Amino acid sequence: MMIGTIGAYVLLMIGAFKRPDKGSVFRKQLMYEFQSLGVESLGIVLFISAFMGGIVALQTAYNIDSPLIPLSTVGFAARQSIVLEFSPTIISLILAGKVGSRIASEIGTMRVTEQIDVLKVMGINPANYLILPKITAAVIINPVLIILSILISLFGGWLAVSLSGAVSTQDFITGLRMDFDSFTIYYAVIKTIVFAFIITSVSGYYGYSTMGGAIDVGRSSTRAVVSSSIIIIIFDLILTQLLLV
Repeated sequence: MMIGTIGAYVLLMIGAFKRPDKGSVFRKQLMYEFQSLGVESLGIVLFISAFMGGIVALQTAYNIDSPLIPLSTVGFAARQSIVLEFSPTIISLILAGKVGSRIASEIGTMRVTEQIDVLKVMGINPANYLILPKITAAVIINPVLIILSILISLFGGWLAVSLSGAVSTQDFITGLRMDFDSFTIYYAVIKTIVFAFIITSVSGYYGYSTMGGAIDVGRSSTRAVVSSSIIIIIFDLILTQLLLV
């Protein structure tokens, strides 16, 4: 069962990554997907990032109760947690729910209403037309969302500890600048690109393989979100082992 699913997924991706028949149509679809998958997700990404940064910073400050540990450690620990894990992974999981379900339901609806069959009759490669612009847009726009998420999370962390009086602004900023390694940003971006591909390709597969009616579209959306989330966690471990250890 699993081998058959993987095989069908690989074959679909091979069909999706063929050269588009018309570059102008692809560019038009790409602009639409930038808006649909990226810009429309900006609000929830920034909102969650701000509170997530504040929570991480406050919890770190709360757990540092030894006078031997400098308060600048709060900024350092918050930065490392946000850059390495929270923004690239947690935000990607959130996008898997928001974007993944949308992709699966959109393509699944086209499948059950026979719109995909119409595209085939017209001589259009449905996988290339429907899935490739989504993958391309997500791979480009998701790293931008994650960089914004990191910045807003750090700002939220500073705001939370400053307003609560847990850590001074000077100590927090000193911690943010402590032993900074630019590779951590590259690591976050690499993970985000891989996760973006997983979200769009897996959701596209489940939508494309939908059979039945409206109820089955809902089931495909659920499977897309669950499968994307599981694969993201697995690849999070793999990438961490390959890039950091």
